[in-house]
Amino acid sequence: MNNKEKLELAKWAVTQAKGFGADEAAVDVANSREIEIECRDQKIDKLQEATQNSMTVRIYTKGRYSGNTTNDLRKDSLSKFIEEAVAMTKYLGEDPYRSLPDSKYYAGLKDADLGICDNSYDEVSADQRVKIARDIETDTRERTDKIVSLTSYYGDGTYESVKVHSNGFEGTRRSTSFSAGVEVGITDGKGGRPSWWDWRTVRFFKDLPPISTYGEFAVERALDRIGQTKIESGAYDMIIENRARASLLGALEGPLSGRNLQQKNSCLDGKLGQKVFSDKLTVVDDPFMKGGLASRLYDDDGLPSRKRTIIEKGVLKEYLIDWYYSRKLGVEPTGGDTTNVTFELGTRSLDEMVKDMKKGILVTGFIGGNSNDTTGDFSFGIIGTYVEDGKLIKPVNEMNVSGNILQFWSSLVEVGNDPYTYSSLQRPTMYFKDVQFSGV
Repeated sequence: MNNKEKLELAKWAVTQAKGFGADEAAVDVANSREIEIECRDQKIDKLQEATQNSMTVRIYTKGRYSGNTTNDLRKDSLSKFIEEAVAMTKYLGEDPYRSLPDSKYYAGLKDADLGICDNSYDEVSADQRVKIARDIETDTRERTDKIVSLTSYYGDGTYESVKVHSNGFEGTRRSTSFSAGVEVGITDGKGGRPSWWDWRTVRFFKDLPPISTYGEFAVERALDRIGQTKIESGAYDMIIENRARASLLGALEGPLSGRNLQQKNSCLDGKLGQKVFSDKLTVVDDPFMKGGLASRLYDDDGLPSRKRTIIEKGVLKEYLIDWYYSRKLGVEPTGGDTTNVTFELGTRSLDEMVKDMKKGILVTGFIGGNSNDTTGDFSFGIIGTYVEDGKLIKPVNEMNVSGNILQFWSSLVEVGNDPYTYSSLQRPTMYFKDVQFSGV
C-alpha cells in the first residue's frame, strides 16, 4: 500500500468514526519493514525481518477520548473495529482537555524534502546486508588476539505513514535508516573482560562508514580499558566525549516537558526567561536538518514543525509543551518533544581540551543511573580515563558522578567543535569544572 492509498484509507476511517458517533477523529496509517542481522564466528546468529501494517484511530466524543490500534487493515474488519472503539469510548471518564488541535495551528505546514528517504532502499540485496555484518566481524577479529566475544551487526528499515484529522489536517512521512556496528569483549589476562562497542546510523546506504571504522574504534577502546579501576572520590574537572551516551542531556529534557510542568514535577518551573545555565550552553531544536535522524515536517499533534531555540547562552527560552498540556496549562503549544538537537559549537577539539586539563576525568560512557525531574538531583555511573597535566594516565570504571542539573550545567566552561552526527542528539565534547565524583 503506497502513501496515496494509505491517505484514502485514513480518510475513509475518519468518515466511519464520525458516522458511528465520534465528534472528532484522528487516524494514522503506517507500514514499516525492518531487517536485523547479527554475526558471530562468521556465522549468522540472527536474521530477522519484520513487516508491519497498522492503523491507530483516536476517538474524541462527548468530552471523552480513546486511542485504538489494529494491524488488520481490511475494510470489513476496520469498520467493526472503529464502531466498537467509538462505542467503548463513551464509557470512559470525561477529560475536557482532550481534543484535536484548533485547526488554526495547522497553518504553515512546509512541503520540503528533508533528505531522510533513500529511494534506492529496495536495491540493497540480502547478500550485501550479510556481507557487511560478516566483513565487520572479520575486520574486528583480525585486530587483536585478546578477543573473547565478538558480535557484529547490520540493520536497515523503511517507514511510511499518513495522518488525517477530521478537522482538516493531512500529512505524510517516508523515511529510511541504515545501521551497522560491533560489540567486542577482550581478556585482560587477569580474569577481567573489558568490552566496548561502536554503532552508527545514517539515512542513506551510501553514507555508512567504511567496514574498518567499527572494529578499529571498538577494539582500541576495549584495549584502553585494561587495568580500569576506581580512583579517590572528590571534585574533578570533567570532559564528556561527544560519543558518550547523553544521560546528563536527557536529564534536562524531563523538567522541560509540559507534563512535568503541569504536575509541578519540574525543577525548571517558573524559570522561563531566566539565566539558569552556563552562558556556554545554547541548545537548538532543528526539525528541518537535511538527513537528520529525527527530521520531520509535523509533530504527533499534526502541528507544523519549527526550528526553535530552547536554551540561549544559558537563558531558558522555551518549554516542550504539546497540545494537550498547553490546554491544561492555559498556554500556547510549543511542540511536545525535540527532534534534532544541536548546540552552539566552540573552536577546539577533544584532544585540545584534554591537553589543557590539569587534573580530571575524561568520560567516554555512562553506565546507568537516574535523575529527579522535580529536584534536578542526579547520579550516573561513568566509564572514562583519569587525566593529569594533559596526559591520559589510567582507565577508570565504576565511579559515579552526582549533583544537581542546575548547578552542573552552570559549571560548563567550554563546548567543543565536534558534534556527534550519528545521533539526533548532536552533542559536542563538553568541559565542566569541579564535578563531584564518587570512587574509593
